[in-house]
Amino acid sequence: MILRELDDGDALYRVIVPRWSHAPTSGAGAARKGGRFNRAGLEALYLSREVETAVEEYRQHELLLPPGTLVTFLVGPLTVVDFARGYENGRWDPIWAEHACNWRDLAFEQHIEPSSWVLGDLALDAGAAGILFPSTVHAGGTNLVLFNSSQLPARLLRVHDPDRQLPQDGSAWSSVSDPGSAPD
Repeated sequence: MILRELDDGDALYRVIVPRWSHAPTSGAGAARKGGRFNRAGLEALYLSREVETAVEEYRQHELLLPPGTLVTFLVGPLTVVDFARGYENGRWDPIWAEHACNWRDLAFEQHIEPSSWVLGDLALDAGAAGILFPSTVHAGGTNLVLFNSSQLPARLLRVHDPDRQLPQDGSAWSSVSDPGSAPD
């Protein structure tokens, strides 16, 4: 496993559902059902190194892009697993070749533990705050998953919002019916 330190203030991006723009560092939505590298119950925030990758990750193969708020995050210094170049035989344990498995189908349809969840466990066991990994929806793009993001000190995970344009709470949505979902 290759560990590396992210620099202080590395810029990463995420498109957020407007309803949850008051809680941009929350990974509660991913904790609800799980994500590529996190099991249900483990909070995880998925970010992208490139704006284009963030947009494609949000779109998730849909023809039309739904409304969203593009947010810049300043991250680090944090130790992460550096899997950004993907699987290379001999450099990684063979289980890492399964990083791009169809985790949704495995978990929800086949009721099989996705191997990518085991990768998240391995990263956490190694003391990593997250995993840098290649995007499966934007060729050449790189993502970062941060585990337990809302527990990270603000100096390690900051939202770039110098003019405080993001809502500070969810009161703007109090008249909107809540679909029962949590922020991603």
